[in-house]
Amino acid sequence: MKLQLALDRLSWTECFDVLHKTESEIDIIEVGTGVIKEYGMSIVREIRKTFPNHRILADMKTCDAGGHEAKQAFEAGADIVTVMAFSSSLTIQDTLTVAQDYSGQVMVDLLEVEEREQLRKLVSLNVELVSLHVGKDQQKEGVFNSSLFNLVDGFLFKVAVAGGINEETIGQVTKGEPDIVIVGGAITKALEPLKVAQKIREYI
Repeated sequence: MKLQLALDRLSWTECFDVLHKTESEIDIIEVGTGVIKEYGMSIVREIRKTFPNHRILADMKTCDAGGHEAKQAFEAGADIVTVMAFSSSLTIQDTLTVAQDYSGQVMVDLLEVEEREQLRKLVSLNVELVSLHVGKDQQKEGVFNSSLFNLVDGFLFKVAVAGGINEETIGQVTKGEPDIVIVGGAITKALEPLKVAQKIREYI
């Protein structure tokens, strides 16, 4: 089980500050969508340069122009890019094709997906990695709900989980045995982010 740190709603300086404090405890650095919209591929390049031994995920949340956006991220140094499950099959396929060209990975974001039929579509496209994701707005109604694992039950995907995960909920989340646990604000907004990262690491 790997720990992915999501950098969202942070300034450039804040991103690097929290990364320097927690790098020993995290496996994957996620450059969040908001950070990418603010700073573009420049911050992906700088994180790659500064943390050469970590895997980097560019949370592009692509829903069109899959090949083009994937190429941007991979050329900037990302190892993984995200594409939305509700995108057209062509968009997802183009993203996967470019990822293969760069020896990268694609994480398909299942935000708002409720029907298992959509997952069968992903199987037909040879998708290997998906993300069970409770969006930021939805988190106002509660944190990650382990019942979401029912959506992917029986499929052979590698699964990442995200959405309001913190020190109190990590035990419940890990019962679903995901491959990747994604944590954002619980670490990045903590007074002592390293201690929080270490405590979450204990569970995984």
